[in-house]
Amino acid sequence: MLHLFLTSTTRFIGMAVGALFRSPDGTSRISARRVWVMLGFFPLFALVQGLHWLGFLLDDLFFRGYRQVEIRAPLFVLGVPRSGTTNLHAVLARDPQFTTFATWECLFAPSVSQRLFWRAVGRLDARIGGPLRGLMTLAERRIFTALDDVHAMSLDTPEEDYFALMPVLSCFILALPFPNSAHLWRMGSFDRDMPAAERRRLLRFYADALRRHLYVHGPDKRLLSKNAAFASLANGLAETFPDARFLICLRDPTETVPSQLSSIRSGLAFFGVPPDSPLIRERFIAQLAFYYDNLLRLANGPAAERTVTAALPDLKRDLAGTVHDAYARLGLPLDDAFATVLEQAAAPARAYRSGHRYGLAELGLDADALARRFAGAYRHPVLCRAAPEGGVAGTAPAGAEANVEGARDAAGAAAMATEAG
Repeated sequence: MLHLFLTSTTRFIGMAVGALFRSPDGTSRISARRVWVMLGFFPLFALVQGLHWLGFLLDDLFFRGYRQVEIRAPLFVLGVPRSGTTNLHAVLARDPQFTTFATWECLFAPSVSQRLFWRAVGRLDARIGGPLRGLMTLAERRIFTALDDVHAMSLDTPEEDYFALMPVLSCFILALPFPNSAHLWRMGSFDRDMPAAERRRLLRFYADALRRHLYVHGPDKRLLSKNAAFASLANGLAETFPDARFLICLRDPTETVPSQLSSIRSGLAFFGVPPDSPLIRERFIAQLAFYYDNLLRLANGPAAERTVTAALPDLKRDLAGTVHDAYARLGLPLDDAFATVLEQAAAPARAYRSGHRYGLAELGLDADALARRFAGAYRHPVLCRAAPEGGVAGTAPAGAEANVEGARDAAGAAAMATEAG
């Protein structure tokens, strides 16, 4: 833990200096907006990080029992971004056999100490009429409403627990304010590019985050984790949690790539990073190519018997049937009450239409070029029917291996450019 604290502190200083004095994409100038936003962001972020580490210290002093908690047969919902993982996670979180992270726990209470503190504050607030709760609800509406078309969230809803890696500066969302960080891009290709020693430390840190959660919510519960960003860690997770189950969500890459690039544009712009930067676009595309490749290796590797893959169209068309099938194949119990929940959730899933709008041209993309670049993705059986012309169901389309290798080369070049920049 001490090693991770020192490493993350040193890394934060380097990221802060880089953000103020280095071009965000290696070509554009540093804007005045970026400087001012960062000068406001750094103190607040450092304060939150400091509170997290204080919480971890208090855990090791007063709540050391979390270390003995066993993580039994967790269920990881992985996938590529924009593939239906959020809705699936929200539905699965209603199954009483599971416990999963809420947004407030991810962002403000990764430690046992912080959770117990905020729970006590919540009880006190309720006794005096809930004024703090009212203020938080108002703040939620102002902060989260703008995200509804891209990723609806609130403080109490289930959320991706990759935020648990924020204290060690390994949460990939930090690539938006810090696109120069080589470490963050290695997180985006974790199973391939993260040095072995750091890989082990980060996986241990994440496992401890899950133990802390179970310590608070009940060690008898089964942990439910949903992270599209953990596609890069998929095989590391399978090694760390040998009895884990995996439910993978996929989407045609010609739809995934533009949706993902569009969803991050506002975040990049907020931090003064050019949202149309060709270099940053290429880094994200290369990362997504690795996601598909890494998830395929998970589904075809030693964890194949405890892995189920579903496509977004199947989740929309027949959510209940898809989940029923996944539970049966993964050996998960499904009680009558949750079966009713699934049936009730199926109709809204079929009717859902995203308000997120974008065009390929405005993102600098071409549909045919994307299909060629991601040809290897169609080796996933659930995507075979969406393969471009020239592909054969059940096999990779012509040139798939070359495209996968090309994506790897591009990712490596981007990482080297980041290190050199």
